[in-house]
Amino acid sequence: MVGSLTHWMEVALWVVLGSMAVDFLMSMFKMMTGGKLSHEFVLGYLKEIVYYVVPLLVLAGVSVMDNTGWIVMAGYYVGAVAVVVKYLMEIKAKM
Repeated sequence: MVGSLTHWMEVALWVVLGSMAVDFLMSMFKMMTGGKLSHEFVLGYLKEIVYYVVPLLVLAGVSVMDNTGWIVMAGYYVGAVAVVVKYLMEIKAKM
């Protein structure tokens, strides 16, 4: 399934994972300085990986079956941009 990623699809996936990582590190720093560490924090990020990253990988796998060659890829990029915007807004709110 992952073997069907084009270069720009892989770049979009790395940008999504990078924005998730930055948000994770900012939240971790705030929790460490606040003195309240919880396991729910990590479980929330694992849940978000299942909700946001796995559907992108499914779309990447389905893109091989797309006859037009652009419909599923457009959905992939729209989804990736939406996730990045979501995390950028969360990062901005944490600053």
